[in-house]
Amino acid sequence: MLDFLNQPAGFGIGETGLLVYDASQPLWRAMAVGLGNTLRVSLPALVFATALGTLVALSRRAAHPGLRTAGQVYIDVVRNVPLLVQLLMWYFLLLDWLPDTTLALGWLPGVTLSKGGLSFPWLAADHSGWLWSLPAQDGLSVTGGATVTPEYLAVFMALVTYTAAFVAEVVRAGLESVPKSLSEAALTLGALPHQVMLRVVLPQALRTMVPAMTNQYLNLVKNSSLAVAVGYPDLVSVGNTALNQTGRAVECILVMMSVYLTLSLLTAALMNWFNTRYALRGSA
Repeated sequence: MLDFLNQPAGFGIGETGLLVYDASQPLWRAMAVGLGNTLRVSLPALVFATALGTLVALSRRAAHPGLRTAGQVYIDVVRNVPLLVQLLMWYFLLLDWLPDTTLALGWLPGVTLSKGGLSFPWLAADHSGWLWSLPAQDGLSVTGGATVTPEYLAVFMALVTYTAAFVAEVVRAGLESVPKSLSEAALTLGALPHQVMLRVVLPQALRTMVPAMTNQYLNLVKNSSLAVAVGYPDLVSVGNTALNQTGRAVECILVMMSVYLTLSLLTAALMNWFNTRYALRGSA
């Protein structure tokens, strides 16, 4: 049934990440590249969405009314605009607002941003070992370092900003579920505010937060499939190309479904392990 995956792919992929790939390699290799691109955007987005969502949640609980209002406006706006619309917005903003490669923005040493993407230092191996390779302008292109395309940046920004709005409400609800008497008791005993948050409130809040956060992480991984709308070669994009090349629609769709199901089950299992190992034990 899946023997067609051993056929030569016959098409190229614009972004291959760390995998080596060319059109003469089998279809399963192309699918692996698509899966790698899905993970390459989903995993960093998961980390940044958690951090941004936590900051927004803390702003909702801040004493300053301006911070509370800003956090509420962010959540209301982002949660009520479809992710696909936000993805297209980020993509066209990047294409319209960023300068050409020859006029790339450079706020940090070795980091540039332009219509060609985001370039940054990256480890590279040579005869003397592993060294930092720095990006350098070479005519109309950038050599050295690593570069992610505007398509990648659009998907990354959309996933981060959209998921963070939901994460913020999960974190806020978790923090507010902890009785204020525990914080007051810790402050009375001489604990500093950051110690109260890290050692008293957060361990108690994790019991409520982790199950709900699992749903948001699952949604983020599945929402990454919308990357096909801006031409980022994720699993769905590569799978659609393979479908058109081979005509094996049912088989290609089954492969994509199986991969996303596996990713979701692994994510759920990891979060359940964390919940049992740290969240529940930490709040006992």
